[in-house]
Amino acid sequence: MQNLSPAPLPCALHEPPAERSDAARNRLRILAAAQKLFDRRGVANVSMDAIAAAAGVGKGTLFRRFGSKAGLAAALLDAQDSRLQERILHGPPPLGPGAPAAARITAFFGAYLDLLDENLELVRLSETAAPGARYQIGSYAFWRVHLTILLREACPDLDADCGAHLLLAPLDSDLQHALREGEFDGDRIRGTLLALVARITGA
Repeated sequence: MQNLSPAPLPCALHEPPAERSDAARNRLRILAAAQKLFDRRGVANVSMDAIAAAAGVGKGTLFRRFGSKAGLAAALLDAQDSRLQERILHGPPPLGPGAPAAARITAFFGAYLDLLDENLELVRLSETAAPGARYQIGSYAFWRVHLTILLREACPDLDADCGAHLLLAPLDSDLQHALREGEFDGDRIRGTLLALVARITGA
């Protein structure tokens, strides 16, 4: 029998470590330059050299700070992930506390699809940088634990720990990219996925 006691959500929301003011300025300048170039040219068409030049920093500084373009993508996504986590923890229902578990699960999928719609290529870069990278990102652990807790309430006969991973699988950015490059538009993907989630949870 599975343990039905809820586990705390992982502490994905965190304060960044203290840094020197010049380092903080460099970081913000790099992130702003990268976001501007990604928006203008597309993530795949922007090199680290171009980002360093646009930010006015050396290429070595860029690599020391972020490690790779995937690390830079993860840094750009961090603020958006944190905002979504904050809405889950403290925002209004149905995404936040106070709604039935099934409704909160559906709301989470809708909110995460919004995030993907706006940042698919960044998410894809951060999730495919190395084998299994998606599952090593702190925000993935947050989403998984959140869904596990809600599934235990909404579907008590389901293996919630395994079910959370399986429900998150359709949100894989590589799959979402392949679907959108094929015959499916975002609205069709959203409608079908939310319908599947509702059938599983009884929403």
